[in-house]
Amino acid sequence: MAERAWSRAMEKKTAGPNAQQRIYMLGRFRKAVKWAILFSHLCSLKGDSRTSLEAEAYSSYMKGTLLFEQEKNIEEAMTNFKNTRTVYEELGKYGSIENQLLCRQRIEEVEPMIGFCSRKLGGSALQAHELLDLEKEGPAYDLFKAKIEAVLSETRSQQAASMTEFSWLGRRFPITNAKTRVSILKAQQLERDLNGAATESIPADKKLAIFDKIFSAYHDARSCIRNDLASAGNAENIRDELNGLDKAVSAVLGFRTIERNQLLVSIAKSKFTKNRDEKNEKITKPEELVRLYDLLIQNTTDLTDLISSGRNKNEEENAFIHEYEMKNLAFQAERCFYLAKSYSSTGKRAEAYALFCHACSIADSSLQQLANSSHKALVQDLKTLSDNCRSNSCIEHATGIMEEESVPERLSKRVSTISLGEEKRKEDFLLDMLESYESALGESNTKTSCHIARFPPPFQSVPCNPIVLDMAYNAIEFPNIENRMKKEKKGLLSRFWG
Repeated sequence: MAERAWSRAMEKKTAGPNAQQRIYMLGRFRKAVKWAILFSHLCSLKGDSRTSLEAEAYSSYMKGTLLFEQEKNIEEAMTNFKNTRTVYEELGKYGSIENQLLCRQRIEEVEPMIGFCSRKLGGSALQAHELLDLEKEGPAYDLFKAKIEAVLSETRSQQAASMTEFSWLGRRFPITNAKTRVSILKAQQLERDLNGAATESIPADKKLAIFDKIFSAYHDARSCIRNDLASAGNAENIRDELNGLDKAVSAVLGFRTIERNQLLVSIAKSKFTKNRDEKNEKITKPEELVRLYDLLIQNTTDLTDLISSGRNKNEEENAFIHEYEMKNLAFQAERCFYLAKSYSSTGKRAEAYALFCHACSIADSSLQQLANSSHKALVQDLKTLSDNCRSNSCIEHATGIMEEESVPERLSKRVSTISLGEEKRKEDFLLDMLESYESALGESNTKTSCHIARFPPPFQSVPCNPIVLDMAYNAIEFPNIENRMKKEKKGLLSRFWG
């Protein structure tokens, strides 16, 4: 019934309706929305979660079409179309090839409608990207997201039945627990989303959220593996397989942790060279990058120790260990570089110069070991770091010499102002010398406070109120008013004794 009403309305629309036919067309669209809502309600009561979600997407598409044709609420129409697209994008990630092609076809049908809505919203106060953020907030979206997650969990459970082993660095580990399979399958799907073709368009905060979901999935898998180990008893073969699987999952978890920390480093580096803007955005300090590189060094050390703990290592494991040993050296050089930056910001030129030279030597030695390596990105980063270390060491050397040359001049100036009396050093404040062009900020390499104004302010003499003395009071003769005063009544005895 919904399709019949919709097709009749589309037929009128294609024919180019006049005013009367347009009213009839909108009536048929309303009928289609009515039947689509009833269909969605019926599927939620009788169908499984996937069927219910598909019916809800169908109902959203019908609502969006009606609102779009009415041209009254384009924003709500766009929200319905985007909800339909989101459902088919998620459902298209699983299932057979025919199901994926069908979902892709439905997405291609919805995309032009979203484009039309975006163009119509061009002059509206609510822009398209703001609408996309709004539709992902509130209880309605939480319920919608919960339905999608339920369908994905059901689909993962069906796919997990065919997943029998986990591969890592050329080794295969059998998986017997269904919950472990589902958790690993969820993590692998999130990894594909993170490393897909559209990864460049994903903002950094969403990438961090995906990493958190990956960690949660792998931790759930490890928890299931540990429970299986506790119930395995003395079966050596089963225990060996579970220990190997636990080691592989832990290695993947460490590998993804390094990737996440590298993402945090890239975010921090992008804010390291920025100036403060109108929004007062926080600028990254070199100490924060030193802390992040400390974490990366610890992560790479733990990961290489975990992989090296096996007795019979294959070629892939040896290559992986060598690669991350080189990355460890690169992280050490980067840490040393930003530690030198930290010393430089406090005016410690000698320490900064020594650290820049040490970072340059680490980077050069790593480049020699990677001379014939295929890791082009790592080699390029090390070359850039080596050049930066050389240039910064030269700057620190020159700045240190300039400061050393100016020491006698500053010393003689200070000696000339020495007095044998108890005269205190005068502090010049900015508010006291507004007409002279002298700095009140102090030297750039010292952490002295800015002399803007005296606080608390000094006491100042102020005129007091005049003291008024009433000299005429003693010379005034006041009249007798006893006859006007109230007389007390006295008894008989009081008349005799007063």
